[in-house]
Amino acid sequence: MTTRFRRMQWMTALGATMTLALAACSGDGGGSNTADDPIVIGISLPLTGDFSEPGKGVQRGYEAWAKITNDKGGLLGRKVELKILDDQSNADRVVADYEQLIGSDQVDLVVGPFSTRLVVPAARVAEEYGMLFVEPAGAAKEVFEQGFKNLFYAAPAVANDHYNHLADYLLALPPDQRPKTAAYAAMDDPFAQGTAYGLKEKLAAGGIRTVVDEVYPPNTTDFGSIAAKIAASRADLVVGGSQYQDGVNLIVALQQLQYQPKLAAFSTAPTNPEFAAAIGNKTEGILAPTGYTQKAPYPSNKEFVEKYTAQFGTPPEEDEANAYTTGQVVAAAVTAVGCAEQGACQQKLVDWVRSNTVETVVGPLSWDATGKPKGAHMIQQWVGGEIQIVLPADAKEADLIYPKPAW
Repeated sequence: MTTRFRRMQWMTALGATMTLALAACSGDGGGSNTADDPIVIGISLPLTGDFSEPGKGVQRGYEAWAKITNDKGGLLGRKVELKILDDQSNADRVVADYEQLIGSDQVDLVVGPFSTRLVVPAARVAEEYGMLFVEPAGAAKEVFEQGFKNLFYAAPAVANDHYNHLADYLLALPPDQRPKTAAYAAMDDPFAQGTAYGLKEKLAAGGIRTVVDEVYPPNTTDFGSIAAKIAASRADLVVGGSQYQDGVNLIVALQQLQYQPKLAAFSTAPTNPEFAAAIGNKTEGILAPTGYTQKAPYPSNKEFVEKYTAQFGTPPEEDEANAYTTGQVVAAAVTAVGCAEQGACQQKLVDWVRSNTVETVVGPLSWDATGKPKGAHMIQQWVGGEIQIVLPADAKEADLIYPKPAW
């Protein structure tokens, strides 16, 4: 315990905490606890650093969930208060943040940060304290190989399974239409590599030969040499295991070299609202996996899209939806169990989530013993200037375009 206490003493000297107290709009009628004893939820997010763009999206998703929850009277008749720290996209900092939130600040609940790189160390802290840990962005298979007992990923599928529908589609093409070669470039990040290499494993097993396989550091900005290798290989398809800015920079570099693949797939980046403008609006045919669509018919999703748009001025994207889903899972457990504090309550919450299905904005979610969700991701493609679901067939909004038009 000495090491932990030393870390906690050090953490109190960290920069100021950003506390987002989102009070209920329904007045004082929720009971004596509503104003005086909020349910405080601790969160560390990468609001600066390499993962700040998606990190801010996750923040907005959490904020939307808290506001909508509070507008309905909160949880257990108490308002929800979010206490958010900026981990600066740093794994050491995220550990310190959750130590502070749980051990020093004594928050009632915690939920996860963005990025597998940050989720794993954060989850270790939550596990040490026996806290329920529902998270929106730790999708790499490594997360579910740690032996965590309290962790649940609030999305339809893990990273290695994101492209399953696309792999099935490509390998089912007639031999004369099927791509023969593939180039892969992935950020040195468990989630980004998981998405790219999950597809690589399936395509390679189906006979599609890998001709480029590049891994780059998260802070890479110059993609000239990687793009040159891909262009020189003349690979039929290119797959980017990317976050946002790295995906944009790689695509721009490939465009400048006049490389024209038959298929281009990038994780995360193409679903970002700034993506089209960032690559010069040359989006047609670019693919990405997604666990969320604004058009999903689930009742809570219709409410989420409407109220999120009213709150922030634009519709929610996948990062925001995953954070909102995380809130929904926690809320379902708290409501069912009837408590939300540290101690014995946390194990009750864990046990409830493990044995139940939760209705969310991404559909019904349930989990295996490792906290891995049991669903699958959809595939989106830029078609006619907007990104639309193209796979699987029973969810598609447009037909998949293959080969991809020139960009």
